[in-house]
Amino acid sequence: MASTLILSVQEGSVSFGEKTIFDELSFNIHEGDKISLVGKNGSGKTTLMNVITGERDLDSGERWVLQGTTIGYLQQEIDIIPGQTVYDFVFEQLMKEGIEEENRYKVDMVIQPLELDPLARMDMLSGGQVRRACLARALVEEPDILLLDEPTNHLDLDVIEWLEEYLARYQGAILCVSHDKAFLSNISNKIFWLDRAKMRVAPKGFRHFDEWSTMLLEQEERELRNRQKALDIEVEWGSRGVKARQKRNQRRLASMHEERARLKKDKSAYRQMMRRLQVGEMEIDALGSRLVAEFFKVEKKFTSDDGRETPILNKFSMRIQKGDRIGILGKNGSGKTTFLRMLIGELKPDMGKVKLARGLEFSYFDQKRRDLVPTDTVKQVLCSQGGEYLDVMGKTRHVIGYLRDFLFDASMVDQKVGTLSGGQKNRLLLAKVLASPKGLLILDEPTNDLDMDTLDMLEEILSHYPGTLIVVSHDRDFLDQTVSKILAFEGNGRIHGYIGGYTDYLAAKRRRQAEGVDDDDFLAFAEPKTRPRPVITQSAKPEAPKVYKKLTYKLQYELDNLPAKLENLQKEVEDLERILDDAELFTRDRGSFDTASKRLAEARGELESSELRWLELEEMRVRAAAGD
Repeated sequence: MASTLILSVQEGSVSFGEKTIFDELSFNIHEGDKISLVGKNGSGKTTLMNVITGERDLDSGERWVLQGTTIGYLQQEIDIIPGQTVYDFVFEQLMKEGIEEENRYKVDMVIQPLELDPLARMDMLSGGQVRRACLARALVEEPDILLLDEPTNHLDLDVIEWLEEYLARYQGAILCVSHDKAFLSNISNKIFWLDRAKMRVAPKGFRHFDEWSTMLLEQEERELRNRQKALDIEVEWGSRGVKARQKRNQRRLASMHEERARLKKDKSAYRQMMRRLQVGEMEIDALGSRLVAEFFKVEKKFTSDDGRETPILNKFSMRIQKGDRIGILGKNGSGKTTFLRMLIGELKPDMGKVKLARGLEFSYFDQKRRDLVPTDTVKQVLCSQGGEYLDVMGKTRHVIGYLRDFLFDASMVDQKVGTLSGGQKNRLLLAKVLASPKGLLILDEPTNDLDMDTLDMLEEILSHYPGTLIVVSHDRDFLDQTVSKILAFEGNGRIHGYIGGYTDYLAAKRRRQAEGVDDDDFLAFAEPKTRPRPVITQSAKPEAPKVYKKLTYKLQYELDNLPAKLENLQKEVEDLERILDDAELFTRDRGSFDTASKRLAEARGELESSELRWLELEEMRVRAAAGD
């Protein structure tokens, strides 16, 4: 049975000055729709939300809303009333007589999971707490259409999972903008893709976006090639000379020139859409040893004003080796920041030792952006020594060209940092940190306030980074894409380590909880050879150390032969990509095109699975060696 249509926009257009934001915009929202709104930075996502709420009128076209439909909007910025409590703010629109009991129920349902104090003053909250209060307000109003703009910013992972479950039960329609791909995949059943002033709609959730968008872009590329071939024929006809006095020839020539202009414009728009940052080879300062840092029986406690002690690290021991890619997750106050501050030497342990490699240099992305001076210009941040050029991964780049890589317009080069949005400040700081990263790269919540395009670019840069990477993030997909080990701070000094990304950590954690014991995915990242065996997990009772066996002959043989297999598969993928780069192949030899396309997909899959298998066997070998 079809759900009820509650909002519709047909053939709408919106422009700002000479810039067209939307052209022939058409879409429908039905009851129960869970829509993922996707688009490049500046594609009009905020404008679209304002069109839906009615705050922005269409220049032309029609907007229709079912009578009685309510629309709620979680915005990025709000005006705070001094002295107003969280409770009063959240329930400001619901202050009606006789519903106090209902409001108390909603406090338990929404405010408590979001870890908010109903009696706290809004003007005394941190930025993250204000965001959670705004989210609580949007949820308790229960509008028929709920618009969410980056709802997972500043939320812990367990709160994000709670929000996913809440939205899954939500009766109204939802339209959500988020850089958190896992979140969008889990909540959505429809996609609105804003692409070059048009909207493309898919009747499926975000988990299918890559497959669906790739199909559309490949289809567009084929159409552009076919149009080019047709135009080439017309150009050849025109070059042979025609009788200009004949009207039909005049019309054909005019049509040829018009198509040439349209094709040039469409190709340019397509190239801009497909534009990706070209990442060169990074060079980092080499460390004399593979050891980057070692924590040995480190203890750290914090004492509150009332004298209560909270354990942060409890006899914590681990080694960080050169090339490690470690993701850190956990609730606020669980010890993540303390760990980072010890790692960079800003904080000393109460007991135990933290040993850093001699001459260790690091690059640090601070989520609070303390390195950005509001009165500096964008250019001054990147070119602190003056001039208009900077060193980027060993190459000299002009500041404007480098800023374009991070989605900045050239006109912003002299803009003051204090006038930038949160997302722009994040991109600027990332540009500064990633220009020439040191041997240890620490990123503390780098994905906050980032759009999806910048997030994809960041993942691409980190995939080429050859140094040691430490990432603190609540973005599950980002962790899956960038790290190979997880360090989970679970509170009260309990810390667990896992091989793999967030998905592997979650699966291992569920097995551990179900069985009541640790499994093989739990490990210490590296153990000292001349000291007692350290254990990452903290508990009241000491646990017996694990004993690992050597690899079997069969597994060792497989590991020894995987590098050659990986090299052959990589070469095959490159050869197939080179074959398919031939724009004429599809027309000239459809069979070869289909065979190469099919084999390319298979080879990429085999390459990915072989790489994962090599990582798995290598970790098993390392653990076996550590257990000798």
